[in-house]
Amino acid sequence: MRIGVLGPLQVAGVDIGAARVRVLLVRLALEPGRVVTAERLIDDLWPEEAPEHPTAALQSLVSRARRQAPGLIASHPAGYLLDVPPGEVDAWEFERLVRAGEPRAALALWRGPALADALGLPFAQGPAARLEELRLTALEATGPSLPELEGLVADHPLREGLHALLMRALVAAGRRAEALEVFERIRERLADELGMDPGDELRQAHLLAVRDPEPRTNLPARLTSFVGRSDDVARLRGLLESGIRLVTLAGPGGAGKTRLAVELADTLALRGDPVWLVELAQASGVRAAVEATLRVTDPVAELRGGSALIVLDNCEHMIDEAAHVAQWLLAEIPDLRIVATSREPLDIPGESLHPVTPLREAPAVELLLDRAAAARPDLKVEAREAARICRELDGIPLAIELAAARLRTMPVSALVEQLGDRLGFRGSRTSEPRHRTLRAVIDWSWNLLSEQERELLRGLTVFSGGATAEAVRLVCGGSLEVLSSLVDKSLIAVAGDRYTMLETIRQYAAAELPEVTAAHARHYTGLAETAEPYLRTGEQLEWLAVLDAEQGNLDAALRRTDDPLRLILPRLWPWIMRGRRHEAAEQAAAVLRRVGPVAPAGRELAHGLCKVIVTGEISEAVRESDHPAALNSFVLASLTGPPQGTVALTESAVERLGDHPDPWTRSAVRLIAGIVRFEYGTVAGTEDLLLPALDGFRATGDRWGLSYTLHWLSLAAENRGDYAAALELAEESERFGAEISGLETPAGPILFLVRLARLRAGMGDLAGAASLVGRAWQAAQRADEPLALARVLHVRGELARRSGDDGAAAELLRQALELAGTGAPAQFLATVRVELARVSEPGEQLRAALELMADCPDRTARASVLEGVAEFCPPPLAAELLGAASALRGIPVDREEVRQALGERAYREALARGAAMPNPERYALSPASSPW
Repeated sequence: MRIGVLGPLQVAGVDIGAARVRVLLVRLALEPGRVVTAERLIDDLWPEEAPEHPTAALQSLVSRARRQAPGLIASHPAGYLLDVPPGEVDAWEFERLVRAGEPRAALALWRGPALADALGLPFAQGPAARLEELRLTALEATGPSLPELEGLVADHPLREGLHALLMRALVAAGRRAEALEVFERIRERLADELGMDPGDELRQAHLLAVRDPEPRTNLPARLTSFVGRSDDVARLRGLLESGIRLVTLAGPGGAGKTRLAVELADTLALRGDPVWLVELAQASGVRAAVEATLRVTDPVAELRGGSALIVLDNCEHMIDEAAHVAQWLLAEIPDLRIVATSREPLDIPGESLHPVTPLREAPAVELLLDRAAAARPDLKVEAREAARICRELDGIPLAIELAAARLRTMPVSALVEQLGDRLGFRGSRTSEPRHRTLRAVIDWSWNLLSEQERELLRGLTVFSGGATAEAVRLVCGGSLEVLSSLVDKSLIAVAGDRYTMLETIRQYAAAELPEVTAAHARHYTGLAETAEPYLRTGEQLEWLAVLDAEQGNLDAALRRTDDPLRLILPRLWPWIMRGRRHEAAEQAAAVLRRVGPVAPAGRELAHGLCKVIVTGEISEAVRESDHPAALNSFVLASLTGPPQGTVALTESAVERLGDHPDPWTRSAVRLIAGIVRFEYGTVAGTEDLLLPALDGFRATGDRWGLSYTLHWLSLAAENRGDYAAALELAEESERFGAEISGLETPAGPILFLVRLARLRAGMGDLAGAASLVGRAWQAAQRADEPLALARVLHVRGELARRSGDDGAAAELLRQALELAGTGAPAQFLATVRVELARVSEPGEQLRAALELMADCPDRTARASVLEGVAEFCPPPLAAELLGAASALRGIPVDREEVRQALGERAYREALARGAAMPNPERYALSPASSPW
């Protein structure tokens, strides 16, 4: 709301101080968007005595209001208007909600007496009284609690509706005598003050109080706590109170529909409403079950004139009759409300569907822990184990309760091992047969299906992670009508444009269907091949989203297809883009195990690329190919270390493909060659390759190419000492990388974020660096990737050191080394060691850093470590190491403090000696040179 008058005046974004200005805005808010004449405003604002110059006074008041709340008041030749839609004034929205049958939403707008700033003025009295009357009407509709009703009756001693509600609540609470006292008080007061008798509503409440108590509900008493669906109860109660008369709770077997319906009905029974649970699971007919529950032969005559609630439980096996009986009762009994539970909708006019889905993880874990404690009080279940069990069981409440019951006789680890046999979990001795096991629950639904529906449900088990309607049609051949019927029967669900299935249903319906499995593999192989070219264009985000949605199906197809090399080939590029090299390695190794060491005819490239990933060996087929994954073969091979001749390989690729007709290929080959030149070759000239690559990627719209090219240009700028340019390039790189990968990819945006943080820290922006590190830490935790976590801990340690907390820095850096382990890149481990040397005993750390770099082909990483080691060396050795770093970087590296300590001539001579060293790390480690 922009304007609030249900209480003291509120104007969004401003504070109105002057009392007269507040009154003016309240007056205009009574008629938003309509002109109020100047004469009317003068009369309303100064009812007793107008100012000496009323028009001028009004104009002055309007000017003050405009200064305090710009843009609200518009002028008109006849007067002024509040220039906002009525819906932005809380009083108007309040009235609309009350009349729309949404009393709770309406009352949420109420902050105090209506028009509080103008209550002493005549113009406000009528509207304020009308709004107060509407408030009371809304309060009556919400069914206030007993204490609330007692307060309202005291405030409004002649309001019959409130007294009737209070009497009903007292009767429901077993306080009939007090209810009769309330009636006598209001009856006498009406007679004495108004000369009238109680109305129908009060007489009905009196009749209820004096009549012998009869059962008004058959709801079962609670045996266990109600967990995880309080929001559902609130929403359903709101629907029933807003005038919806039929609500169907639809969901799969075991989802908790009956328990939710009983909980909802119980909250309404507390208000004194008759509530009846009609159980249909074992009934022979719906009408007969209703009559038996009410113990009457004419339910319409029994229920007419009251506001009863009937719960029709388990309608699915007699859905047609349930629909007809519900429609008949609702048509004949105006105040009747029905809550139905079913695995499919009743599909009649006026029905409001409420899906009862499996529990989210937090309430599912709460349910498991609650029931496990009841089954075995001494058992401790770790939260992580509980979450895993609940995920495996799809969050189905019945499945969770059955699993918790098994914990009475077995440890948690044994239960986890048995989750694959969940369909056989058994419930209590008193459970209904259809709820004794999960298999029995699904049997109940399966037996209600047609043969077409069963055939399609079996076919749908081939999908992993859901499927689009088009995929279902092409793979299973099922019609949309049958598919929709399975949705209606809660055996599959619709999420966006995808049809999904619970794992429990999949286990039940799974069958050997070779033709469907082959069709699934063909379909997703074709999808991967169609998507792959678009991943190098401006449309890549849309196609990456498609591949993300279909990852489960693509993985399943790769396991099942008769031609895995065909499918893995188009999947390699998205893995490279997303930095998912370990996933690529696992899949490639699995494919090689299936097809053997020799490439089948026509699949030499895919076979060769799999070998690159697994062994680092680059075949002739890969070397000569212009496939995107082949161009990046050195990236894939780097999982096992850079292959021999990488620099020459990429430089020759530029010669071979520099004039390729595809602009993306021309850019990619220059990017790869630039990266290899920077890491393993002569650093000079890197930007000559990267800048044309950047232009090409901008033209094609490929964010991956832009992100990585900008990243390496940033490294090149940092290498030559231009930190401002390095930071600017790194920030642009991170933006593109985040678009491609989100923040969950360890080798992509996490890497970019930690690099950005280090650059900001190096330029003195510790606060900005800390913010980036926070984002990177959250992303690394989501990825659950040890190396990613270690990279973030490294930067956190550097920030702690720069902030003066050496102890915290040392602890963080040691944690980074422990997490990274010995399998992390040598460059990273050496960099962390140098940083740790700055806050702890340096000798051990520097020796380890130099040993790591002694055989490393990454020239810039070696240079960085030598520069760090030089900080701890006497001037002659420091200058030699700086000279070696200069040779590795391809640019001069200078340290003024070392120059001054040695003098210009000795400094230059030492630099030259260092630049000529074949292996400066071994030299620094030698007993003659090492100061440690």
